Amino acid sequence: MSAYDLLIAPFADYGFMRRALMAAICLGLGSGPIGVFLMLRRMSLVGDAMSHAVLPGAAIGYLIAGSLSLTAMGLGGLVAGLSVALLSGFVSRSTVLQEDASFASFYLTSLALGVLIVSLRGSNIDLLHVLFGTILAIDNEALYQIAGIASFTLLAVAIIYRPLVAECLDPGFLRAVGGKGPVYHFLFLFLVVLNLVASFQALGTLMAVGLMMLPAAIAQLWSRNLTSMMVIAALTGIVSSYIGLIASYHLELASGPTIIMTAAVFYGVSILFAPSGFVRRLLPRSHLKA
Repeated sequence: MSAYDLLIAPFADYGFMRRALMAAICLGLGSGPIGVFLMLRRMSLVGDAMSHAVLPGAAIGYLIAGSLSLTAMGLGGLVAGLSVALLSGFVSRSTVLQEDASFASFYLTSLALGVLIVSLRGSNIDLLHVLFGTILAIDNEALYQIAGIASFTLLAVAIIYRPLVAECLDPGFLRAVGGKGPVYHFLFLFLVVLNLVASFQALGTLMAVGLMMLPAAIAQLWSRNLTSMMVIAALTGIVSSYIGLIASYHLELASGPTIIMTAAVFYGVSILFAPSGFVRRLLPRSHLKA
């Protein structure tokens, strides 16, 4: 088998592979930087919880449309995700519960409710589609939506970058200078939910957070500079998607899980060989001199 047949032919011969690759590239560009900010805020598990919180809204959109309409399910998922984020914040500020505990409670409730709603009217195939996604079934409408969300995310991050970094690293300073920290926090959560909705269409609710958090974790192992981390995260998501799609095509594997497993392999290699990894910590270092 030639290099062309191995690396290029699947995308040159099949339109669904090209659409899947373009959707994955857009997901990597949009979700990677958002994942970096989630990790810096120590909200990694909150992102996972919100990915499951999208499910009941998507299920209600599925019932209203009577089919797997990506527009209806995407809008429903966006409303459900934002509702859970706002309710969790309200509960954590009104009770003794921490925000992560309230997120966990709401996400478990949302996941169970979403599965029940889909099972009432849909088949097992529909349930699998919602939970695990079908990136190879991405059509032009879904591709435009994912590309639009990625473009909006990059533009929004560029506009609110400075206050977002300040609110992330030193919220006390932002309050002291009169910054509107809660506003930027809500805008950030909106971007998180928006990208989870885009990922949900391709990877399903159970793996939607995969291209958001794994590349961010890899980036943190390789760099300590915020800009570099965002670039590394985006590139890792894109490369993992390309290799995952190629591997799933030739080995006849499920595309979504193969993409996430490819990113997991990069994560394992980074744990060992990155500057902040395990092997580098074992190597002797020269002592600092006064």
